[in-house]
Amino acid sequence: MLTRPLGDSGLSVSALGFGAGHLDTADLSDADAQALLDHAFALGVTFFDTARGYGASEERLGRWLPQHRDEVVVSTKVGYDVPGHEDWTAGAVTGGVERALRLLRTDVIDVVFLHSCDLDVLERGEVVEALLACREKGTVRVPGYSGENAELAWAAEAGVFGALQTSVNLADQRSTREVLPGAARRGIGAVAKRPLANVAWRHIERPVGTYGETYWVRLREMGLAPMVDDWVGTAARFAAFSSGVDTAIVGTSRSEHLAAAVEAVDRGPLPAVERTRWDVAFAGHADEWTGEI
Repeated sequence: MLTRPLGDSGLSVSALGFGAGHLDTADLSDADAQALLDHAFALGVTFFDTARGYGASEERLGRWLPQHRDEVVVSTKVGYDVPGHEDWTAGAVTGGVERALRLLRTDVIDVVFLHSCDLDVLERGEVVEALLACREKGTVRVPGYSGENAELAWAAEAGVFGALQTSVNLADQRSTREVLPGAARRGIGAVAKRPLANVAWRHIERPVGTYGETYWVRLREMGLAPMVDDWVGTAARFAAFSSGVDTAIVGTSRSEHLAAAVEAVDRGPLPAVERTRWDVAFAGHADEWTGEI
């Protein structure tokens, strides 16, 4: 597995990471969850991303993490759902970090992202200062922001975050055009979420009300669907080798799906002609299509 620096953080991450949201899937037993994490690690995955809002994800990852702690980089997301604290306050951030430390069974979390809070919350400064205080305390190595659009642009320019997380895929290219290249020049690491566009292509009919609906519509408007024989390979390679991206996290509960994405990234970037075709297809909609939260 190709590895890369996560910006100037001093951390090294696999080009394809594991998005641990699916560890909370009801039909995944504890044993299956551990086996999935073992398989990811065996494939060369060294970056594991979870969040306060992913149910049992932090806890299940925490059962696996201690025996691999020195070999992997782990991130989580905070800012909400902490008893006794209003969402998007200093207490919610600090409480989220403290809870994550307990559940992940670690003394320090490599990257902690503010989880898609609004611009006014960022500009108010309270949650940013709370996260920076955790770094000063030594419980967080790299403070980050996860989000899109104006909020992501603000975070990239603020001079306080060492990592960003944002949607990057065939049908969601705004951040790679407007934010990530400049962030990379400033030494900010970048994590691409939703690299497989919520596998929207698997639906024959429009998947109304699902995460993949917007991407399903966009892919059809881009008009390139008939040209794709290997959706997973095309999507994974597009995201993992987009400008400014250090790691692209695939979320799945199926080992074979993760293995397919890893194999694709191992093949390297898309051929230049194919890459350009997707870039041009998106460019026709770039003024109207914002990043998906």
